[in-house]
Amino acid sequence: MTAATLTHAIDHGLSEDEWKHVLRVMNRTPNMTELGIFSVMWSEHCSYKSSRVHLKKLPTSAPWVIQGPGENAGVIDIGDGDAIIFKMESHNHPSFIEPYQGAATGVGGIMRDVFTMGARPIAMLNALRFGEPTHPKTQHLVSGVVAGIGGYGNCMGVPTVAGEVNFHKAYNGNILVNAMCVGLAKTNKIFLSAAKGSGNPVVYVGSKTGRDGIHGATMASAEFDDASEEKRPTVQVGDPFTEKLLLEACLELMATDAIVGIQDMGAAGLTSSSCEMADKGGSGIELNLDHVPCREKGMTPYEMMLSESQERMLMVLKPGREKEAEKIFKKWELDFAVIGVTTDTKRLVLNFKGETVADIPVAALADEAPLYERPWTEPERPKPLGEVPEPKSITETLSKLVATPDLASRRWIYEQYDSTVMADTVQRPGGDAAIVRIHGTSKAIATKCDVTPRYVLADPYTGGAQAVAEVWRNLTAVGATPLAITDNLNFGNPQRPEIMGQFVLAVRGIGDACRALDFPVVSGNVSLYNETNGQAILPTPAIGGVGLLKDVTKHATIPFKAPGETILVIGETKGHLGQSIYLREIHDREEGAAPPLDLKVERKNGDFVRTLIGERRVTAVHDCSDGGIAVAIAEMAMASGIGATLTTPANFTRHGFWFGEDQSRYVVTAPAADADRILSDAKLAGVPAQKQGTTGGNAWKLDGEDPFPTARLRELNEAWLPKLMGTA
Repeated sequence: MTAATLTHAIDHGLSEDEWKHVLRVMNRTPNMTELGIFSVMWSEHCSYKSSRVHLKKLPTSAPWVIQGPGENAGVIDIGDGDAIIFKMESHNHPSFIEPYQGAATGVGGIMRDVFTMGARPIAMLNALRFGEPTHPKTQHLVSGVVAGIGGYGNCMGVPTVAGEVNFHKAYNGNILVNAMCVGLAKTNKIFLSAAKGSGNPVVYVGSKTGRDGIHGATMASAEFDDASEEKRPTVQVGDPFTEKLLLEACLELMATDAIVGIQDMGAAGLTSSSCEMADKGGSGIELNLDHVPCREKGMTPYEMMLSESQERMLMVLKPGREKEAEKIFKKWELDFAVIGVTTDTKRLVLNFKGETVADIPVAALADEAPLYERPWTEPERPKPLGEVPEPKSITETLSKLVATPDLASRRWIYEQYDSTVMADTVQRPGGDAAIVRIHGTSKAIATKCDVTPRYVLADPYTGGAQAVAEVWRNLTAVGATPLAITDNLNFGNPQRPEIMGQFVLAVRGIGDACRALDFPVVSGNVSLYNETNGQAILPTPAIGGVGLLKDVTKHATIPFKAPGETILVIGETKGHLGQSIYLREIHDREEGAAPPLDLKVERKNGDFVRTLIGERRVTAVHDCSDGGIAVAIAEMAMASGIGATLTTPANFTRHGFWFGEDQSRYVVTAPAADADRILSDAKLAGVPAQKQGTTGGNAWKLDGEDPFPTARLRELNEAWLPKLMGTA
């Protein structure tokens, strides 16, 4: 076997110090196969070497949390023996290089993370970030990513129910594709990845191994440059029809008691799955690579171990159950091979053609992986916001805002996804959060993902906390009790102190918000080095949340329900315009502080609104976010076709009141006869609330301005994305 050198190590993404560390833990020079294994296991993508020290500070437990971070996905208890298993992961770099397959395999990978734990996927979400709409690659990337998400999810028969899409020049050279999967399992049938015991058969199932995806984990742990297109061979190729068979076969075997441990072959493929299973089980694994099903001739141990071919699983079975398991997988026309055995050596041993081609202590790959406390600096805060000129017309400004990239309808995207397959989707894309019924019951889960990167850039701590609060608010706005989150922390190069500062402070903000809102982190993903030629993305810690509706009939939606109802704003408005969509889109200024966030107020206001929904006292609910009160009310009007007559309170600048992005606010409607009692109850609860107008007619009517037809607002809102994609 060829001995590795420092030059080889650097080519594999290891630093000189890390190479010296490899020599110490091995007590000899590794061969090229062993170096390849170290390079992927010690990559940022697999080892979290720059982030682990900070992630440990996040709150991860609650009475309803069954499994927190450290497994394939997080697990929460929703009662009646039911568990929800969910996680979010990134496929950013592959999706930029090859958008269709990058996005498709991202969807496939996150589904496997969920069903490897015994859950049937019931919902998919995604959080997407693209560059400027005018950038020459944007249309191609949007088209490919959306087609990849829809193509894989639709073929799997899993509804894509919610998501978010934003555009900004900071993503021109590095888009973000974050996929989230939510699955349903029984609390007494949850499968973990630990390969416990000695003498248990190690089984490979699913598709054959090819040369696609080799060094995918390493690529995901490095910056892009002008030659990044050449990395196309590191992008995996997916087959959703095989994954569907794999899902059904795994769930069928899981109905027996044959499985000791099971792990998806995700990033770093056979290497990571075998190493992680052995490490968690406190055991060793010996593999005979002659038995690995390969679809290409002459594959080497290096290629087999580093391939990221899709639709594959590694299992440890109880001795004597191999034939039973093989029968199931053969029935589903999938490969099944016994490729090894668990040992008590705590070593990963690979044999090929009668020779031992790798022999590594498992601890060297897991516990001995580098752990860095990288230096960080507090990012420079924006200067205070100067004077912002008032527009002549709030109504005219609103009509412009609803047609801007970040506020325009996403219908063109979500109509390419099947959002109703499985027949349990109660609230489809377009609302504050999706609602999916737990099949055969009266309860449902609500789910949503969100983050406002411009806030995080301006103030990483507040922006991180706001992302959690925004998701908590989204779930609350449909009537759900928020239970837990998953996160996908997308940042630039952690070796730059200012970027590491963004990460550290955002994680602190996320942690504090989760503690204040009883909203623990149960799973997640970190994606670093999202930059090209030294230009980092906006810091984008995407948050995905899950909440519970014990009675699905007690949920709220966005559209106005009838004319003559009172429009109320819950929460205090101060008119904060710093970092607002209004400031950016109308005045071309990305300036000022992020809006302040009081987590005690957030909780109080949200609990009050959730109570109103549960008591069926409000007819429509929408949270206030991008674009402020004006955009929230406009979206409620556009969703229903019913207009609104509105007044501006005295002692307010009109643009500050209507477009300010103050936090912890909701717009609700109620029958006129009930509105005063809601205001009285809000006062008793210490929750700011005020009447803002009434529903009715077919136009947006603001005091002192000409009416604007609701239908015309909707036309403007719906037209932007089809025009961008050339389908208008």
